[in-house]
Amino acid sequence: MSRDRMTLLYTDVEEELRAAVRGVLADRCPPAAVLKRAESEPDDLDLWKTLAGEIGVAGLLIPEELGGAGASASEAAVVLEELGRGVAPVPFLTSAVLATRALLPTRDALLGELAEGRRTAALAVSFAASPYRPERGASLSVDGAGRLSGSVTGVAGADVADVLLAPVDGGLYAVETGAAEGGPVTGGAVEVVPSLDLTRPVATVTFDRVSARRVGACDLTGVLRFGAGLLASEQLGVAEWCLDTTLAYVKERHQFARPVGSFQAIKHRLADLWLDVVRARAAARSAAADTSAVTVAVAQSWNSGVAVHAAEEAVQLHGGIGMTWEHPLHLFLKRAKASEIALGTPGDHREALASLVDVPGPE
Repeated sequence: MSRDRMTLLYTDVEEELRAAVRGVLADRCPPAAVLKRAESEPDDLDLWKTLAGEIGVAGLLIPEELGGAGASASEAAVVLEELGRGVAPVPFLTSAVLATRALLPTRDALLGELAEGRRTAALAVSFAASPYRPERGASLSVDGAGRLSGSVTGVAGADVADVLLAPVDGGLYAVETGAAEGGPVTGGAVEVVPSLDLTRPVATVTFDRVSARRVGACDLTGVLRFGAGLLASEQLGVAEWCLDTTLAYVKERHQFARPVGSFQAIKHRLADLWLDVVRARAAARSAAADTSAVTVAVAQSWNSGVAVHAAEEAVQLHGGIGMTWEHPLHLFLKRAKASEIALGTPGDHREALASLVDVPGPE
């Protein structure tokens, strides 16, 4: 791998992309707006249409000859950082990363529609699955007539997907959601279930002899590893927002006629958190540039915990206001906690890392 590819610095193109996404989110999707719609209609599809159609984020990972931007994972990672900073309720990770990555080797015509943002897709895999347990939460089969049966729990993005992509026995099958939601040909359901993360709904998807189109082969382990690597960038964005917001608060909040942030104990806690976030940025950038098993395991082993720690520190250092529903901090804590068990827990990744680098286990 070239030296340029492994740099952890952001390119001018990436910074321009960041500015464009951040500007749209600041205007259309501040945390207060996300909180307002969290319990009624969490998915913001109008915002998604803007991000996909005007900025082109939906097609970043799709080659130009298939209608996309032909960008790298590093550009997609920058978008995820910004979406994490805003806990934005849009299907970028589920459609433009996971589903797109699964579909890319097939070069199916659906990729062009996804790139334009005209349609969205979701990978019918549990969000709790991992590169080490890819079939977790799924029980799917396809009969000789190409009809799909079974169920998958905890599928992220299924509630707003136009197409569900179901990996079965090494193949990838596309199902129009009209069928999955109980169309005239087959019975089925996409049932949204309670989730800790109010900004990323999950659903139980059930197929009952649903007509499915085989689009090609699917390396599910590779897709989940790729998604886990980029999820580290979203976790970085969550941690950065929590740190920045807390820094601003402790400078303004006064106690004993002094800013809270002037107390040495607070300074030390925030300095430690800043170092954690800097390390998380290095891990996320590395995993975006090199989505190998080792770098992904390192990034997820670290970034999952940093996002949770940053959110917990933010809640505590905001004092009483941090514990209220009216402040959006709890959205970030819930996103961090839900992401901690998504695509592999930190323990899963540490165990895999130990095996990958030949760290001897207990005898």
